[in-house]
Amino acid sequence: MFIQATFVPSIPRIAKDLDLTNAVVSLAFSISIFANAIGVLIWSAYSSFYGCRAIYLWGMPFICIGSCGVALSASLQSLLFWRFVQMFGCAGALSLGLGVIGHIYKLEERGTAIGTFFSSILIGETVAPFLGGAATQYWSWRNLHYSIAAWGSLEMLFIYLSFPETSHPGTLGIDKLPSRGLIHIARINPLSSLWLLRSPNVFVVMLVSTIVTNTNYVLLVPLAYTIGVRYGITNEAIIGALFLPNGFGSFTGAFIAGRLSDAVARRWREKRGGAWCPEDRLRAAWIGGLIIPWSIGASGLITTYIGSPIGLALNILCLYVNGVAVDLVLGPLTVYNVDINHARSAEATAACMASRSLITSAATAIIVPSIERMGVAWTDIIAAVLAVIGQYIVFFTIRHGDRMRAIIDVGFSTMENN
Repeated sequence: MFIQATFVPSIPRIAKDLDLTNAVVSLAFSISIFANAIGVLIWSAYSSFYGCRAIYLWGMPFICIGSCGVALSASLQSLLFWRFVQMFGCAGALSLGLGVIGHIYKLEERGTAIGTFFSSILIGETVAPFLGGAATQYWSWRNLHYSIAAWGSLEMLFIYLSFPETSHPGTLGIDKLPSRGLIHIARINPLSSLWLLRSPNVFVVMLVSTIVTNTNYVLLVPLAYTIGVRYGITNEAIIGALFLPNGFGSFTGAFIAGRLSDAVARRWREKRGGAWCPEDRLRAAWIGGLIIPWSIGASGLITTYIGSPIGLALNILCLYVNGVAVDLVLGPLTVYNVDINHARSAEATAACMASRSLITSAATAIIVPSIERMGVAWTDIIAAVLAVIGQYIVFFTIRHGDRMRAIIDVGFSTMENN
C-alpha cells in the first residue's frame, strides 16, 4: 500500500521528466493495480502449499528489483514494465496477512485483529502520498524508488530472521508429500481460488468492496487535476499532503470497524440464543454505506461550485469522511469473507482482491478522461450512485445470506470448524 500510494503525487513530475501527458503516466497506476490482481492470485495459491512465510520471502526480491527498474526508467514502456514487477512483488502482503490472522485468532476476536491489522498498514498508506510528494518536490522520484528497494531488502532480512510459519502443522500441501528433495517446485493453478466467486456470498463481498474502493480512487487518483487545479496547488509536497485526510480517515475507520463488527456479531449471537449467523457481522457496515455516497457526491459539487478556501476546507473534510466510511464497510466485508471461508481464507481474500483489482485497474484508467469529458461533479455523482447500489446489495445479503450460501456451497465454514 505504501509503494502504491507514493506514486500518485509524483505523476505530474514523471510526466514532465519523460515528456508524457498526465493521463498516460496515470496508466502506470492502473498497471500496478493489474499487477496486484495477478500477483495476489499466484502468491495466495502457493501460500496454501508452501506457507505464508515462504511466500513473503519470495515476493521481496520482486519489490527490490522492480523498484530499481522504476528508478532507472527512461520511457513509458520501461516504466510500465518495472512498475508491474514492483507491484507484483507487493501483491500477496494483504491476503497473506489476513490468512495469518485466520490461523491464530478465534472467531469472535477476528474482527478486532483484522481491524488492528488494517489500521497498522494504513499508517503507511496515510503518510505515503505526503512522503512521495515531498520526495518528488525536494529530492527525486527516482531516489524515492531506490530507497524503497533498500527498505525492501531490510524487510526481507527481518522476515527471514523473525517471522515464523503460522499455518497449523500438517495443513500445508508440502507437508502432505510422502517425500521431497531439498528444492520442490509444485505446479499449482493460480486461478483456482477464483472458483470461489461462483458462490453468491463471496461474489457479493468482491462486488461491494470494489464499488466502495473505487469511490476512494475517484477522489484520490485525479486529486492533482481536480482539487489541485481548482485551488491553485502545484507543489507536489502539498498535493501529497492532501492525501493525508483520507488516509487518517481510513486509519480511523479500520480501527473502529473491526471492534464494531465483533461487537455486532456477539450481540446478535446472544439474541439468537448462541446460534451463529455469519451475515450478522455485515450489519456493522450500514453506517459507512450510508455515508459514502454523501461524501463523494459532496466533494464533486464543492470542487465544481465553491472556489474559495472554504471549498478547499470542505473538500478536506469530505476526504476524511470518505476514508472513514469506506473502511467501515470494507472491515465487516473482509472479516465476513474470512469467517465463511476459514479453511481457505487467504485464497478467498485473494479471489476478491484480484477481481476487485482487475475491475479497479480498468476503472482508474477512465477516471481522468471521464473528468475531462463530463466534469468532476458528474463523475463523482456516478460513483455515489454505484455506492448506493452496493449498500442495497449488502442489505439483501443480510436478509437472504443463508439461502445464498445454500445455492452453491464452496465448503463454507461452520461454528464447529471456525
